[in-house]
Amino acid sequence: MGTPAIAARVLDRLVTIGDSRFHVAAAVTRPDEPRGRGQKVEASEVAQVAARHGIATLKPLKIRTAEFLAEIKSYQPDLLVVVAYGRILPQEILDSPRLMPINLHASLLPRHRGAAPIEGAILAGDRETGVTIMRITQQMDAGPMILKRAIPIAADDTQGSLKAKLAELGAAAMLEALDLIARGSATETPQDDALATYTAPVKKTDAIIDWNGDAARIERMTRAYDPWPVARTTLAGEELLIYRAAVEPQNSDGDNSDVEAALRESPGTILTVAPSLVVQCGTGRLRLVEVQAPGRKRMPAADFARGRRVRERAKLGT
Repeated sequence: MGTPAIAARVLDRLVTIGDSRFHVAAAVTRPDEPRGRGQKVEASEVAQVAARHGIATLKPLKIRTAEFLAEIKSYQPDLLVVVAYGRILPQEILDSPRLMPINLHASLLPRHRGAAPIEGAILAGDRETGVTIMRITQQMDAGPMILKRAIPIAADDTQGSLKAKLAELGAAAMLEALDLIARGSATETPQDDALATYTAPVKKTDAIIDWNGDAARIERMTRAYDPWPVARTTLAGEELLIYRAAVEPQNSDGDNSDVEAALRESPGTILTVAPSLVVQCGTGRLRLVEVQAPGRKRMPAADFARGRRVRERAKLGT
């Protein structure tokens, strides 16, 4: 049961690994929906992989129905393998497999439970993240853990690059967990709820930059929200997307000019245009590296500034 690319990668590995001990009886995914700029109706990534391998695919509009429950039970599943399906499963569905329902969550639980663990890890400045395989319970992402696998978060990792890494890690971890279950040697470790943190579904408004914030936090926003919804601000009344940025180092030789400049300039003020476009934040300064203006392609921020004749002391976010 899954929908996006990370779930599709797990499904593909389950099918192609060629382990005779288990068989993917069916896939459950979200209904086809409009996607991309043209809003063409397309199947989910999981549905596409399932079709390629000739796997029966269910796309229920509603999952809390007797008909869907009967359809699931008709496959007599030993396990439900859930990866980013996108819906809260009712207890009747969780009770349908002979052994258990298991879930792959893209964080090191109990940290970053909820809908946006990858974005949450980048925004928090975590040095590592990973995947957790757990038994599903009614409490969100709180079930006992079967295994965890961790990887470091690189300084330039974006939501997109980290999702790709975790898709590979998650597929390998799921195969490992299934091997443990098949051999009867899987152990379940309860989570420490006192250590739990939570993430909410990401909204487009979450990506609006507040220049009163810390420069390091805003830099992390540019990576956490790439490729969606993309960190954004405004310049002269037009939206400006910020894809890449870097925190400007502070003077370390006793020169207080940086602090004095910060006191003189309000957050969002463009301090320099050439050779780099540098913006004053509430704390620290941010150098914009790659941006996108309405109707234009992504481009170096310095090229954008020259082309638009951006002047020093212009304000972002007004």
